[in-house]
Amino acid sequence: MNTISIHNVELCYTVLGENNPESIVLIPGLGSQLIRWDEAFCQLLVQKGFQVIRLDNRDSGASVYKPDSKNDYEGDLEKAFEKVKRVGPPYSLNDMAADVIALLDHLKIDKTHIVGRSMGGIIGQLLGANYPERVRSLTIIMATSLNPNLPPVAPDVMAMMTKPVVDASVDREAYITNALTFAKRIAGSAFSLDEEQERKMIEAELKRSIPGNSVLRQLLAMGSWSYQEAILNKIMVPTQIIHGTEDPIFHPECARDLARSIPDAKLELIEGMGHAIPPECYTNVTGLIVANTKRQK
Repeated sequence: MNTISIHNVELCYTVLGENNPESIVLIPGLGSQLIRWDEAFCQLLVQKGFQVIRLDNRDSGASVYKPDSKNDYEGDLEKAFEKVKRVGPPYSLNDMAADVIALLDHLKIDKTHIVGRSMGGIIGQLLGANYPERVRSLTIIMATSLNPNLPPVAPDVMAMMTKPVVDASVDREAYITNALTFAKRIAGSAFSLDEEQERKMIEAELKRSIPGNSVLRQLLAMGSWSYQEAILNKIMVPTQIIHGTEDPIFHPECARDLARSIPDAKLELIEGMGHAIPPECYTNVTGLIVANTKRQK
């Protein structure tokens, strides 16, 4: 693992296939860590000749956000959003996109291929729109434009996502059980979740997570973002959208909306896939990413 300092952020990243000529940056989703981009998935891209860069977004995994003043956004979600209305979020999605650019600067990479999943796909949209000179291609996986007219998150999943999180330091097993239940719910019907592997992943995430990191701050950044179709219309890099037909967080209509709004975007709906990338889909998904890197506009 490597880290760089960016203003009030310590950003953690890894690089695979360092000597390969072109690079791909993989951006994780809300509260997710770089290890969710599985090593086997990454190696498929390395074998195709890419340097693969994974990062923990600020406030997740081993990346640390250090507030300028005492953070009092913790606790009640409703109260936190009320405060955001008054004084704004601790940071924005644009700030998170700027973290990626700072990482590219650090690695002396002028231009790269961007792949983002879930919230990482929204960050990818901002990179494609606002930093076109740094982006060769864009792949958006199981994401959304945050268009308020799109179908909402499935009610039972929303309930899971907004209920108080068990403190893993107090009851580790309850935390893992809840996380497994959530993973099974969002997986989709076509691909069975390997519970043993998922448990190992959750335990690995707990082991490398820095105390004080806040999914809430990421959620506030995402929740305070205002949908702007003009941003999507600005994306002129080759864009591939990949989405599961059974995604209970971002309905498949979210993918269709992106495909309609981003010029010349390609859309691939994977039957029976939920809000996760199962190992059975690694070859298909990485193949779509690689094909998109070869498109010209």
